[in-house]
Amino acid sequence: MTDRVLNCGYVPLVDCAPLVIARELGFAAEEGLALNLVAQPSWSALRDMLALGHLDAAHMLSPMPVAMSIGLGGLSAQIDALMVLSVNGTVFGVSNGIAAELGEVRFGDALGLLKALAARRSGPLRIGVPFHYSMHRLLMNYWTSSLEGLRIEEITVPPPRMADAVAEGFVDAFWVGEPWGSVAVQQNVGRLMMAGQDVWNFAPEKVLAVRHDWADTNEDTARRVMRAVYRASAWLDARTNRTLAVEILARSEHLSMSPDLIDPALSGQITPLLNHAPEAVARFVQFHKHAASFPWRSQAAWIAQQLGADPAGIQKAKACFRSDLYRQNLSGIGADMPGASEKVEGALRYETAVASTAGHMILAPDAFFDGRTFDFPAEN
Repeated sequence: MTDRVLNCGYVPLVDCAPLVIARELGFAAEEGLALNLVAQPSWSALRDMLALGHLDAAHMLSPMPVAMSIGLGGLSAQIDALMVLSVNGTVFGVSNGIAAELGEVRFGDALGLLKALAARRSGPLRIGVPFHYSMHRLLMNYWTSSLEGLRIEEITVPPPRMADAVAEGFVDAFWVGEPWGSVAVQQNVGRLMMAGQDVWNFAPEKVLAVRHDWADTNEDTARRVMRAVYRASAWLDARTNRTLAVEILARSEHLSMSPDLIDPALSGQITPLLNHAPEAVARFVQFHKHAASFPWRSQAAWIAQQLGADPAGIQKAKACFRSDLYRQNLSGIGADMPGASEKVEGALRYETAVASTAGHMILAPDAFFDGRTFDFPAEN
């Protein structure tokens, strides 16, 4: 039987790893899929290619399916998130010039950093983010809105261009996915100040996205790709596989860069400044453990609220995070399922055992830096 070809777009970041591993280690082939990975130059290009049907699936920023489904952005379409591809994995950094102005701020101190930035008196802070409808931008807005006096100017910069934008003085600071923060450090143009999880401990970063009509008419293919990616994600979270994962991602057909720039994200050893010792960041990027790949509808609701959606928009957002398909398509391969598809976001400060189908699920801390929680009632 000929394998079904699945055209899947991605942007070259460490968190495209589940798709790369699904293809390179044969998880997709075992499901009868020929997974054709198509690199995209920007998030807007990837969005348009998926919406117009030139791609079957995509490695997508978690707010993008929500934004597109509720009619925000340049090209609206009904987009479903079949599963989460990665949690966390981003960094916030500043140019060397801004770092010198801030003085001593401990890496990961979100509130202390915010106060230090607000104390500057040299105009608005120009922050580069990869895309307007990104978790980077939502975390940035949530973080900065908690303190008056900090003026922000958002500037869109594709991830591979972020270090150049800092070097050229186009941006003062940046929020970007790895390895592009580490690239800025290696080029000695910036300093990393915190990880994205210092604002939200367990933020869904990328999702496996498809058009809603495609999911309806390609049920078997959707099941196959979800199973392949689920197995690849589990493989990635095994510490013993890290060295091979780095080597595969570094290849010219994927990220095409030095393994030294890829390893920090997978090892959680983030070097904030050139020639300085790395900072150990627990769960810097998570692919599988702690129900990382489960598309929680409460996460979609938080995203929609941050995007300014009304109650009807929030319900539509929740519907596009397809926890129903996740349960339907992955239960047969032994995936442990949480008892509910929503939770109180930000309520967990420690690893917590929760009810699940296999009885073995432990969720990771998901607290927000300001201690707030977000609870969205189910649709009546």
